[in-house]
Amino acid sequence: MSAAHLLLVEDEQHIAAALCFNLRQEGYQVQQVDSGEEALQRLSHETFDLVILDRMLAGELDGLQVCQRIRRIEPQLPILLLTALGEEAQRIAGLAAGADDYLAKPFSLTELLLRIAGMLRRSAWYRPQYNELSRYRFGDAEVNLISGEACRAGQPFQLTDLELRMLKLFISHEGEILSRAFLLKSVWGMAPDTETRTLDNFIVRLRKYFEKKPARPRHFLTVRGRGYRFNPEG
Repeated sequence: MSAAHLLLVEDEQHIAAALCFNLRQEGYQVQQVDSGEEALQRLSHETFDLVILDRMLAGELDGLQVCQRIRRIEPQLPILLLTALGEEAQRIAGLAAGADDYLAKPFSLTELLLRIAGMLRRSAWYRPQYNELSRYRFGDAEVNLISGEACRAGQPFQLTDLELRMLKLFISHEGEILSRAFLLKSVWGMAPDTETRTLDNFIVRLRKYFEKKPARPRHFLTVRGRGYRFNPEG
């Protein structure tokens, strides 16, 4: 069995370094990022088995906001929230945002490892099932964010891996303007200054799939000179 792949979202470098070391000693594969924005970018094009998410993060998104956005694109992905805020109200807020478990700092390394092992074990019981929580709906469309199966106006179709990756990136950044450079780097790993029509072709495909009138889009919007924005409400 391959080692579980963990994403650690922690901006305090001394804590991040210690956690990465100890988790790798336990045999886990670990990737660490400093911000919620970078975490969402990684999740849009890589598969993880569990996310360890700090409640207080530098950047525009805090841990609760990141947790909520992860839940939109990865309904079954286990999330363990770490925080220095141990009050009951804060724990409830974290669980309400979609976290599966909550651990207050300072914490015991042994307890952390036991909780991670337990969450991974439980997630394995349910992950093979594509249930209703895996589905995202907008307009008259519905998408299974795990399998890529989709339908609009009752007509089924299958998204490719790259199409699903781009859609999940838009969903995780709902309402935000995403630059061409950001999309090229996040979906294809291309340099921001790459001259290519690949992105434009994929936008055309998403509009063809999900818009009632692709020539007059209501969901996948062009923001002239800045990039694209996803509006699920239309």
